[in-house]
Amino acid sequence: MRAAVPLALALALSPMAASAQDAAAGQRVFNQCRACHTVEQGGRNGVGPNLHGLFGRKAGSIENFRYSASMREKAAGGLTWTEETLRAYIANPKAVVPAGSMSYVGLRNEQQMNDLIAYLRQAAGNAP
Repeated sequence: MRAAVPLALALALSPMAASAQDAAAGQRVFNQCRACHTVEQGGRNGVGPNLHGLFGRKAGSIENFRYSASMREKAAGGLTWTEETLRAYIANPKAVVPAGSMSYVGLRNEQQMNDLIAYLRQAAGNAP
């Protein structure tokens, strides 16, 4: 019985446990994004574009949304929203699109990032 306690503690503290994704917690993180973005299918564009169908979508491709010149340039260069590119953009938007119009400074908390990605995959219609 005593061996089970250290094993359980090791599993709880392992990097895998720390990176588990929680879509419900990600929805709470997304509340920061709601001021500018919607995620529902057919949802309106706000200050930022609707994010439904985000994963695998070419950047700057939502019709009737006015993207910054920098985002249009990145889109012309082939920027596509994958988990990797989205993580980089959410962590530091200005590093990915230097003169872009997204005013968010970035999300640095890895657990919140994992949760947000899980939520976006579920809510944006791109669940694995």
